[in-house]
Amino acid sequence: MAENKILAELRAKLTGSAEDDNKFLRAEAERYAQEKNLEGVDAATQLLIEIMPPEQKAEIDRLTHVDGMRLDEMHDKIRQLIKEKDMTEAKSLAERLYKKILVDYKSTDTAKFVSLRNPFEDNLYQLRYKPDKVLNRTPFDFGTFIATYGYLLVETGSPLDAIPVLEKAMEYNPLDCGPRFELAEVYKLLKNKRMILETSRETLKVASSPVAIARCYANAGYALTEMGEYDDAFAFLTASVLFAPHPAIPYEMRDVVDRKGAPIKQPTREEMIEAMKKYNFEFGPNEEVVSVAAQLSANYLMDEDIPNALKALKMTYNLTRDEKVKEIILKYEPDAKTLAEEYESSGGAKITQTVNESPEN
Repeated sequence: MAENKILAELRAKLTGSAEDDNKFLRAEAERYAQEKNLEGVDAATQLLIEIMPPEQKAEIDRLTHVDGMRLDEMHDKIRQLIKEKDMTEAKSLAERLYKKILVDYKSTDTAKFVSLRNPFEDNLYQLRYKPDKVLNRTPFDFGTFIATYGYLLVETGSPLDAIPVLEKAMEYNPLDCGPRFELAEVYKLLKNKRMILETSRETLKVASSPVAIARCYANAGYALTEMGEYDDAFAFLTASVLFAPHPAIPYEMRDVVDRKGAPIKQPTREEMIEAMKKYNFEFGPNEEVVSVAAQLSANYLMDEDIPNALKALKMTYNLTRDEKVKEIILKYEPDAKTLAEEYESSGGAKITQTVNESPEN
């Protein structure tokens, strides 16, 4: 493996001086990071941990383990228990993991822990929230870990208790739609139509894929149906299908017509926009989301980092359907298939799914 080769090369250059080796390995880790060589970063990090003083190493173990199990391994075990339908044991482990995170990774007056997962989220977070505290990156995806606990609270009959838990997940990563969608499901259970709308409205502001946008509109359509605003609900559901077709939505639209007891005219784009304005919803992606994706595309292209450029370009195209962006994608990947096209050809994802199986990249 490449990592083993890099590990051997780095190890051969160590001098035995803790101070000199520490400086050397940190410099190498930074160099590998700039080169986007993850194997090199992992190798340098592994050696940094190896040469740490015992008390420092023990502190890292304390922060990243519970009863000898690494936090991400514990989350994997929780997810496996969920698959096995052992919700009681899964909830017990998830609660321990949740409390561990709250105790050891809490914010202070000057610093805050965040679980941002990629450059897109890093940049959008800075633009959207303009943090005035030092941001410390968590070692694992705590937003997802905590959302899993929220899901288990719902599944075991405690939806009210899930609300502050999911809000805590959003504190660690407000750009992850997963906890926000889970929260909308909680409000559906509680029949709180106002909060379904509010949660969906806020989720739409950070939605970075057509599928996420469609789900926001579907949730809003559900709330408006329950409120008896049938024409507006139909407009939201139509918009949902427009952004990412899903086989469940036509049945929901038929239910809206049945409840109204009269035909509903297919809304035009302008009529969908007008319906959304009544509830302070945007039609389509948020401008800041598109701006960050487009800027990342440009930056990666300037750096000739084509793999990351393509990821950002596909996100930009899926949000805008800009043919000029598509031309650039096809220049570097002639047989490219966008995420939205993959979604449509696969028949869509489960819109009622509440565990975030595939967080957005």
